[in-house]
Amino acid sequence: MSAKQQRVFIIGVGCTAFIKPRGTRSTNDMGLEAATKALLDAGITYDAVEHAFAGYVYGDTTCGQAALYNLGLTSIPITNVNNACATGSTALFHAANLVRGGLVQCALALGFERMAPGSLGSVWKDRESNGLPLNAASMRAEQRLGENHGPGAPRLFGNGAQEYFNRYGADVSHLAKIASKNHKHSLKNPYSQFRDGWSEEQVLKSNKITNQLTKYMCSPTSDGAACNIVASEAFVHAHGLENQAIEIVSQALVTDGPETYDGGDAMNVIGYSMAKRCADKVFKQAGFAEGEGRDQVGVIELHDCFSANELITYPALGLCAQGEAHHIVERGDNTYGGKWVVNPSGGLEAKGHPLGATGLGMHFYITMQLRDWAGPMQAPGLFDVPDKRGKYGLVHNLGLGGAVVVSLLRRPEFYKAGGKDGRDRLGYNHAYECRAITRADVDKVKATTSSERVLEFAKL
Repeated sequence: MSAKQQRVFIIGVGCTAFIKPRGTRSTNDMGLEAATKALLDAGITYDAVEHAFAGYVYGDTTCGQAALYNLGLTSIPITNVNNACATGSTALFHAANLVRGGLVQCALALGFERMAPGSLGSVWKDRESNGLPLNAASMRAEQRLGENHGPGAPRLFGNGAQEYFNRYGADVSHLAKIASKNHKHSLKNPYSQFRDGWSEEQVLKSNKITNQLTKYMCSPTSDGAACNIVASEAFVHAHGLENQAIEIVSQALVTDGPETYDGGDAMNVIGYSMAKRCADKVFKQAGFAEGEGRDQVGVIELHDCFSANELITYPALGLCAQGEAHHIVERGDNTYGGKWVVNPSGGLEAKGHPLGATGLGMHFYITMQLRDWAGPMQAPGLFDVPDKRGKYGLVHNLGLGGAVVVSLLRRPEFYKAGGKDGRDRLGYNHAYECRAITRADVDKVKATTSSERVLEFAKL
């Protein structure tokens, strides 16, 4: 971080339940809920927000304005973001950069999605897919790995798993262990779409989707929203948020290199090399020497759209050497009692994957972990270290086609416990309690220039 850059802190977070895509909630209403919770958490009104970014993949133009206008018409810039499954973290990346560059003191990132049931697909039937080169790269790898089957996205990740199996000796039992671990974690998360706690045997016996993946190894389509508010250090101190502000120590957004398309490696097709470059960049930004810093991380939200991706991402993030990921799984170093707690929320496989909200939801959960608010989901030992800031939290959010965002988060050195915080302002601990908002909640945080003509369409 250069001397000219400002420090960036997450000061408010909010999330809706991630639910099955049944069309029961609009993106406006889900966005209003998540943003209202985040503003209440931060103890500010929408008047304090100077720029907003809204992320979604399936939606019409200016959906961000439509959702945020419920909180006020303050004429601030609102930028809509679409970056595949990395959309939510991309929105946060841009909001944080405005603060980091000193252009604003407070910015908001909102993500939401209303999805169709079933496998992902394009809604644009009048044009060819922009994923043709990616699919072609995967098919070239498949010619070498052996023919696969199934819908497009699972097939890509199934091929990536097979690449790992052939190269390093793992098998589908490791994928089942990862999936079962995540589904068991989700039992403690009231925001999760699935709270079934499937065993490894149940995961393996569920319907086959590809040669490598079963149904319970795959994330479901989902509806939901999440919101993060970021601010400068001066803003944190001015508003007395030292007891809940969590610093984005370093953060990067990277896209594909030529190896994704030219090398014939199925793991690179699904983001391995992209994730490695991004993680290495983030740890370097944080001041660590090459390969160092991972042992100072305690809790991770990792983009497990399929359990295959969690497996190949362990070495990409530098948690282990290449070929050692399945040994992390065997040792249980990815769960409570191990070296890291990976996806304490249940991950995408269990808690759901509403594309535009996913990355912001990940930051919601890591923020709550680093505040020590996560209750039954709390990773142990995060603060049992000599450094009073505790261990780091890590977020990895992937979008094929492609983008990866990695964030390294930590308590700041000025953190102080006690006093009024977001739990008081919401009236409960929203880290592990999921409640709806009321009109009274909206009235506490809406801007002075709000419109009843807009709010009359809101369904709370």
